[in-house]
Amino acid sequence: MAAADNQTRLIHSLSKVGIIGAGISGIAAAKQLSGHSPVVFEATDSIGGVWKHCSYNCTKLQTPRCDFEFSDYPWAERDNSSFPSHLEVLDYLYGYATHFDVLKYVKFESRVVEIRYVGNDQATQLPVTLKSGQYGNLLTGHPVWEVAVQTSGDPNIIQWYAFEFIVICIGKYGDIPRMPSFPRNKGQEVFQGKVLHSMDYSKLDNEAARELLKGKKVAIIGYKKSGIDLAMECAEANQGPDGQACTMVIRNLHWTVPSYWIWGLPFFLFYSTRSSQFLHERPNQSLFRALLCLLSSPMRMAISKFIESYLVWKLPLVKYGLKPDHPFVEDYASCQMAILPESFFAEADKGKILFKRSPKWWFWNGGIEFEDNTKLEVDVVLLATGYEGKKKLQSVLPEPFRSLVVDSSGTMPLYKGTIHPLIPNMAFVGFIESVSNLHTAELRSKWLARLVDNDFKLPTVQEMLDQISREMEVMKKTTRFYKRHCISTFSINHSDEICEEMGWKSWRKGNWFSEAFSPYNSRDYCEEENNN
Repeated sequence: MAAADNQTRLIHSLSKVGIIGAGISGIAAAKQLSGHSPVVFEATDSIGGVWKHCSYNCTKLQTPRCDFEFSDYPWAERDNSSFPSHLEVLDYLYGYATHFDVLKYVKFESRVVEIRYVGNDQATQLPVTLKSGQYGNLLTGHPVWEVAVQTSGDPNIIQWYAFEFIVICIGKYGDIPRMPSFPRNKGQEVFQGKVLHSMDYSKLDNEAARELLKGKKVAIIGYKKSGIDLAMECAEANQGPDGQACTMVIRNLHWTVPSYWIWGLPFFLFYSTRSSQFLHERPNQSLFRALLCLLSSPMRMAISKFIESYLVWKLPLVKYGLKPDHPFVEDYASCQMAILPESFFAEADKGKILFKRSPKWWFWNGGIEFEDNTKLEVDVVLLATGYEGKKKLQSVLPEPFRSLVVDSSGTMPLYKGTIHPLIPNMAFVGFIESVSNLHTAELRSKWLARLVDNDFKLPTVQEMLDQISREMEVMKKTTRFYKRHCISTFSINHSDEICEEMGWKSWRKGNWFSEAFSPYNSRDYCEEENNN
């Protein structure tokens, strides 16, 4: 910030539209907004976001290929039942960006260090003064935001760019690790071994990562996607009779599912079919729909119980103390299910992966100590403790907008998952989760491009805030983990409303049977199939 303040501000105006971040959301937004020749700032030397910078050797996509593809760019082998590696995902994203000539918009190794608001002073007043008004056009004819950019070529020079409209696509993961706190004199400073967050581990090359883990006693803190991947990395590095075991330290359990289950009946019952979503409450539902949802409540819980029983039968969750205490539907509703690699419990059966549940832990000089006064001797501690996504976003926004990012519920209030009603001329893509984040990012980018072109108008600020509030109430009723802001239980309804605002038909299938029982995916939202 100091560097930005001390420089003479020579303002560049290369485009009306600026995009921050070139991950999945960033390249989707750039493609849809290509008619405005956007400028995309990417802090690193590559597109791909977390698939490039927060992945490990064993990281794979958790959904089938056909559920993770752009509507107009299918995978070469989309019916291949194997799960693509992170390198295959990167190749796919580069293929998409190359095919649609998106890379020409990207300024690599260009980190945004500051954003300044230079628009109407009214927007900087208290939010209550804006609630009864209209949001306004996204392209105003004059600059609204100025963006300070630091390049790796000369980090001492800050370049300023002016835009009428900005799309922030920096995502919830990466950059700012979530670090645990410890009692005094019980932090990592007393530990004689090595401590790395999963983000730092992902930066190691294969040889360095293997050397870190091979023959070492390793503790992995966490039991979601990153933790499971790290456990597999550790087990692979310690094969053989002399290999050490790695211990997963688990504070909060969530349901995990085997990879082959994705294709089975249990997943079908809770997957994104229109008929399955009738079991769940959704925003803006009619009285009849609310009554139907209420009457379906026993069925909804019965399906959740069936899936739980199926998982306990298929996986040794009880044997290893890994059966969560909360219903499966709560993890589905908060997008917290993790797909287990096929050999995960095989490695546990061989004693290569151990488990320790403890709500609290801290360091001692030889390893980790737990709340029950037991100790674990370790050489390496890997923190799969997640990221501070909201802090990451707040770090680039100026006041008073920084304070508006998170509302009183602890979530980010976004209309259609994209527009913050109290932040002018700015959109956010990639901050609300669903069953398939790529599909969600692409569809919202299509909606956003048409909004920029004034193909339709937004409701009033107050109407948008009311809609966001209704969505939040649904999430609060469905899961205690609502702060993750996942719309999986009403994702099709969410897409329907987006289509209707764009003037598209909301029912995208060819016949009523497919509409009711076939899973929705990105190809259902191809523009050439849209009948305006």
